Amino acid sequence: MFSFKKKKPKTTILLSPVTGKCISLEEVPDEVFSTKMMGDGIAFDLTDSKVVAPADGQVTFIAETKHAIGLTLSSGMEILIHVGLDTVTLAGKGFNVLVENGQKVTAGAVLLEIDLALMAEHHLQLTTPLIVMSNDAGTLVPMALNEMVVGGETAVLTFK
Repeated sequence: MFSFKKKKPKTTILLSPVTGKCISLEEVPDEVFSTKMMGDGIAFDLTDSKVVAPADGQVTFIAETKHAIGLTLSSGMEILIHVGLDTVTLAGKGFNVLVENGQKVTAGAVLLEIDLALMAEHHLQLTTPLIVMSNDAGTLVPMALNEMVVGGETAVLTFK
């Protein structure tokens, strides 16, 4: 009835999960991601060994091969961070997961560490997609395309 009593929709902002260059999902050289088969999102050419939580939430998935982590954010949104392309072939080698399934995390908390030397030795590309698996928050708006971003610090996505 009175507009001053209406709640404004909460804006969801995601921080970068890695340090590196932020790129559009369409630039990822893997059709599963570039054609958004798994969902919309953004990607990164990472330059650092740490992967962090882009927002407060709970760990809901850790791949057996440790190359991907799923989170359900406090907003209810579900996201997947997929580290590198073809990194699944290492069967978990080169990844040190620092969280457990069901664990609550805060934005910027380190989720896993990557052995960059091992990845280079195997000539693996470390393009890292962040996929929004479920989204009731609205339209995804990239905020830092083609910019260098810092994991846990730079805002990279918002929803309108």
